[in-house]
Amino acid sequence: MPVYEYTGLNSSGKTMKGILDADSPVAARQKLRGSGIFPVEVKEAPSKPSGLPSAPVSLFGLLKGVKPGEISAMTRQLSILLGAGVPLVTSLEALISQITNPMLKKTMAQIKESVNEGNSLAFSLSQHPKVFSNIYINMVHSGEASGSLDVVLGRLAEFGEHQQALRGRFKAALAYPVFMALIGTLVLFFLITFVVPNITKIFTEMHQALPLPTVVLIGVSNFLLSFWWAILLALFIGIVILRHSKKRPGVHHLWDKLKLRIPLLGSINQKIALARFGGTLGSLLQSGVPLILALQIVGKIVDNSLIEGVLDNAVEDIQAGKSLASTLSQSRWFPSVVIQMISVGEQSGELEAMLNKIADTHEREVESRIMALTSMLEPVMILIMGLMVGFVVISILLPIFEMNQMIR
Repeated sequence: MPVYEYTGLNSSGKTMKGILDADSPVAARQKLRGSGIFPVEVKEAPSKPSGLPSAPVSLFGLLKGVKPGEISAMTRQLSILLGAGVPLVTSLEALISQITNPMLKKTMAQIKESVNEGNSLAFSLSQHPKVFSNIYINMVHSGEASGSLDVVLGRLAEFGEHQQALRGRFKAALAYPVFMALIGTLVLFFLITFVVPNITKIFTEMHQALPLPTVVLIGVSNFLLSFWWAILLALFIGIVILRHSKKRPGVHHLWDKLKLRIPLLGSINQKIALARFGGTLGSLLQSGVPLILALQIVGKIVDNSLIEGVLDNAVEDIQAGKSLASTLSQSRWFPSVVIQMISVGEQSGELEAMLNKIADTHEREVESRIMALTSMLEPVMILIMGLMVGFVVISILLPIFEMNQMIR
């Protein structure tokens, strides 16, 4: 249904601005008159603002062009309004007036109209699958069913804010090594393709036998100077092929297995998946989502087909009467300490708390390991750059030393 932006006057003559959905401009004006607003201007809202970049969908299933922080902030505000006793439709209207992103504003206006027509908030959210993920919708549904929607929305906001903070720390830790690698690559490319040819040109014109390092350097320099575009094209084609091939089930399964078994990074990827498993499953169970449905949801967001398969098998085993700990213990991707904590949680009735502890523990371990790796990257990169620059210098100096010996 189209969404329209309007400007109108209320019964007291005050100018009102907002957004609503209707089948046509005429229907939008009729809807405004029915709510006591005289329409002055009604125009269709843009479907996508110009220049807005497309972004991939993240944990919350956010729509393209909307930052995860905007959804978290909106969820937090809605939780506060509902907790203060403000009705849902009124709370949504207040949120819409504060949202600055046109696409998010349009989506929330459609949700408000759907709720105003008598639909539940969870059903209204489910009409926008590209905007809100299954975990978001199911947690809202459980909150409405249990009468604690404000509490559930607060948990969703905390979950999103925590994920954003963790992602921000990782990006900050990787920023310096990535910057160093980029600058070092550009400097080496400039040396090999512009500086080295001018110096080695003297050696080649002498028609004298050159040392092997110098011959190798000249060959690399000529290749990069002539075929740098081919290297960039090959990299681009390789990335495109890799991204498309990963969509095939077999290749995707192989890639996920490699992510868990690769040295150094494999254990980090495993801990990231376990942190997502514990944090998401704990939040879903705390919000009243049944264990079977919660496991099915978690399986879709762990971002690894191997662990997703383990959780699918766990669903079947639990339906057959087994405990969660016993079925997960059959997998090599769930360490014994995680199984023990889940078993203790099931026996004590504190499974949600244990899952949250699993998530916190593994998130701290991931953060510390990534910090350690990034701190190791800096000296390793400096060493590699030093060796490469040293090779260039030695390759240039060797012919000069030989020329000096011949003169003597």
